[in-house]
Amino acid sequence: MSSPEHKKLIWDLIKDIKVGMLVTQDENEDGVMRARPMSLVQDAYDGSLFFYTPKSDAKAFEIEQDRDICLTFSNPKDNVYVSLSGKAKISEDQNLIDRYWNPWVAAWFKNGKKDPDLGMLVVKINKGEHWDSKNNKLVQLFEIAKSSLITSETPNLGENEKFGTE
Repeated sequence: MSSPEHKKLIWDLIKDIKVGMLVTQDENEDGVMRARPMSLVQDAYDGSLFFYTPKSDAKAFEIEQDRDICLTFSNPKDNVYVSLSGKAKISEDQNLIDRYWNPWVAAWFKNGKKDPDLGMLVVKINKGEHWDSKNNKLVQLFEIAKSSLITSETPNLGENEKFGTE
C-alpha cells in the first residue's frame, strides 16, 4: 500500500504513458510468463488500475488460474520506468463498465456496454518500483564515467523507489 502522495506520484508517472504491459502466467505452457499491452481507461489512481477486456480472452483464464500479475510502464524518452505488482480479477460490475466507457473502447466491443463478453480487469496494486531520471543521456553517461573512473560511488541516475507490501 502507499500514501495518497505516493499514489499521486505513481499516477503522474504512468498517466501519460497510457499503455502498460500486463504480465500473467500462461495456463497452457508450463507456467510461461506472457505479456501484452493494455490501455488505461481511468483518469485518476487510488490503488487500483482498470482495463477493459473480453472475458473470453486468454488473460482472463490466466488470471483465473493465478491472480498475481505485474504491470510495467515505460517512457524511455523521459527516462521513466514503473513496475507494479498486484492481484487481478475480472469484474462484470455494470457501474464500473459504464464509468470509464468511451468511443475508443466502443471500437473494440461492437455490441457496446452490454456485450456479454465485456469485462473490466481490475488490478489492486500492492507493491512496485519506479525509476525516474530527469537527467539527459549525456549527464547519465558522465555520472557513470565519474563513478567508475573517479569516485567508485554508485552513479546518481535519478530517483528509484520501491513501495508496498509483500
